[in-house]
Amino acid sequence: MTDGVPEQNPPVGFAFRPYRGGDDNDAMAAVRLGCAARDRVDAHSVVEGFPTPAEIAEASAKLEEPSKNQILVVHDASVVGYSTIRWWRERDDTWLYLHRGHLLPEHRHQGVGSAMLRWAEQRIHQLVDRHGTARTAVIGANAAVSEQDATALLLEAGYRRVFSLVELELGDLEQLPERGGELPAGIRIGPIGTGHYRAAWRTVVDSYAGTRFTQEWSFQDFVDTADPTCWRAAWNGQDMVGVALCSIRRHDRTVGEVEELSVRTDHRRLGVGRALLLEGLRSLRERGATTARLFTGTANPNRSYDLYESVGFQRQNEYVRYRKPLGRSGRSAARS
Repeated sequence: MTDGVPEQNPPVGFAFRPYRGGDDNDAMAAVRLGCAARDRVDAHSVVEGFPTPAEIAEASAKLEEPSKNQILVVHDASVVGYSTIRWWRERDDTWLYLHRGHLLPEHRHQGVGSAMLRWAEQRIHQLVDRHGTARTAVIGANAAVSEQDATALLLEAGYRRVFSLVELELGDLEQLPERGGELPAGIRIGPIGTGHYRAAWRTVVDSYAGTRFTQEWSFQDFVDTADPTCWRAAWNGQDMVGVALCSIRRHDRTVGEVEELSVRTDHRRLGVGRALLLEGLRSLRERGATTARLFTGTANPNRSYDLYESVGFQRQNEYVRYRKPLGRSGRSAARS
């Protein structure tokens, strides 16, 4: 170990050091901007765009032991890359340990990316041993389809694609279609109050029943992040049958996001989802948003693409999740 970082032998002239906060947040934000052209980063993405130093600081503060689970790559006293590890349990009891690295293009294809990947895998093995999760743990990594260097690195290191998310954008909220179509008798749509939280949470959680690769989402997590200003729900009598959970981006108030659109199975194909979506989008527009974003899985069985495209959303980029069995540490030898 060196300064809290597992040994992983970065190339000559480069060094790894732990995240220290403060100015590191500015340096990491600069790395993300420096990767933009090569990786064709979507600046307005709600999946992965250009995080501000404040957003990076906030995300780092949520990490467990950020100085041990986030490293910076230094060359000639300048930060040229970084890598982060986080983990969670999925609905099928899989423990996913996800690492994500960013490296300035001019320092790629020198073995630095491979060393970053080895560091992540070694650290994940340490975490798995500590957590006692080896029976169900897997290693994961993300890369957008446009990130050709990262994709090649992961594939050469034995990672395999397991699913992807597609991000869509509605470019002009002033051009929303008319409501169109009558809702079934007895269905009404309205805002969600605090007294409706548990029903809204349950509606979303139940919509993922039987879906692989989905993270556990406790009711307390739901409450801790709740912002119901632009939330809308559909009721049939006293029963909640669908929700549209929309929000305004905190660091760009002109961008709205459809975080969840869920309709109970027995009320699908009745126009409830479309009505909820349009009401949520109108609430975003009323609060100053001019565009809206959302993302959905490419294997979504409920034909959500048809719905989103019917109101004007267009595809932007695809983000791929890769996985690798836990195996033995230190096997990755691909160069990047």
